[in-house]
Amino acid sequence: MKILNKILKGFLYILLLPIIYLIISLVFTEITIERKANSSISNKFIFLNSNGVHLEIILSRKDINPELLKGLIYSENENYLSFAWGDENFYINTPTWNDLTFSNAFQALFMKSSTLMHVSRYRNKQSAWIKIKVNEDELKRMNKYIFSTFKHDKKGNKIILKDKGYSKTDNFYKAKGSYSCFKTCNTWVNSGFKKSGLKSCFWTPFDYGLIKKYK
Repeated sequence: MKILNKILKGFLYILLLPIIYLIISLVFTEITIERKANSSISNKFIFLNSNGVHLEIILSRKDINPELLKGLIYSENENYLSFAWGDENFYINTPTWNDLTFSNAFQALFMKSSTLMHVSRYRNKQSAWIKIKVNEDELKRMNKYIFSTFKHDKKGNKIILKDKGYSKTDNFYKAKGSYSCFKTCNTWVNSGFKKSGLKSCFWTPFDYGLIKKYK
């Protein structure tokens, strides 16, 4: 009986962990970190978008600094670039949600793994994007944050994964950091907003929290 009780208690603890995680996530998502006071004129824009699960930051190409733009593939008629971060195995082997497997999800959430930056390119602004007004300093900080996530080779060049994009208008590049249930694609975007001095969530693994604060 003692062994059975221990097994039951262990099973209950395992069940409680995701519930506790969800509750903490929901609470922290609702806590707002307000935009830092700044007297500079806000005359620039960045954009926020979600595919229904993960967020991406979109910048106008003319507002991307040379350091970040260097080494990225784009053409002159592509005026907007989106940036997203995530687990390498998940990105490459789960191009659609129909390709999702338990193994890929478990590895992304609980195993230390390499990560990628996903950069997509657009000719025109999309109607679904959320437009956010920023000043020069906030834009500079966002550029710096995104640049700092890219992994570079010994010569300082961004490391592209050739022929691994989902289409002709996106590419994957090696990134820093390891994905986990505590640092997801959405916490990466939220951290970028926070470090740029913009309104953000206290912490969130979800996409809806940040979107809700800007709608």
